[in-house]
Amino acid sequence: MVLLHGIGRSLEDWSETVGPLARHHRIYAPDLIGFGYSDKPDVPYTLAGLARFVAHFLDAVGETRPAALIGNSLGGAVAQQFAVQYPERTRALILVGSAGFGREVAPVLRALAVRGVGERLLRPIRLNARQTVRSLFHDPALVTGERVEQALALARQPGAARAFLRVLRDLGDWRGVKGAWRENLTARLAARRVPTLIVWGDRDAVLPAHHLGAARRQHPHASFHLFRDAGHVPQLERADAFNRLALDFLAPDLPQEVPT
Repeated sequence: MVLLHGIGRSLEDWSETVGPLARHHRIYAPDLIGFGYSDKPDVPYTLAGLARFVAHFLDAVGETRPAALIGNSLGGAVAQQFAVQYPERTRALILVGSAGFGREVAPVLRALAVRGVGERLLRPIRLNARQTVRSLFHDPALVTGERVEQALALARQPGAARAFLRVLRDLGDWRGVKGAWRENLTARLAARRVPTLIVWGDRDAVLPAHHLGAARRQHPHASFHLFRDAGHVPQLERADAFNRLALDFLAPDLPQEVPT
């Protein structure tokens, strides 16, 4: 099972997921190239390139079995791209507040997509880190000092802002998430009918919950769930319920014992 985080984030967004799921499955939670503590080379960043990174990561750890991918936000789009790029390596998808189902996105991300504006606004300061963390949660009590310091440390990594803006501008602009890649990816994925669970938080401030309706129309074969009083990271805000849902969804399709 491969867990993929969102834009500007890291594997820590799965801190409440790894333990419960690891009791039943082999878990991999990489920092995507350009994010977290992975390398941030001065290269173009594309959805296909991020999916290729995941494939290379799996090659490096010697994992050859088809994987279930769980992706949050950008990670959801990467998971979808992986499924169409490497269908033989994909067994199931769980998409969590995933990019790819609508144009609307948080206004700050539209502003950051504007060249010149993004470079001025995306500064690694504590105020920006706090606002980033606040955007993820419905419950302000979850915006802890530890999470803010973690976000600040990620933003201060050399090359982090460059990678963030290149990914953002590849997938979106000042109007929101670009339609061309969304429509292409949706059509290719729907044709493959990969077992898919799509979940959302009803108070998502990054990608609005009504995108779940678009997902239902585009992937009628999929399963769906809306978490009440949850924001963009329900795997953290509704951790117990999310973990049960994920395990229940995967139980019929995937072996429940970790191989030794």
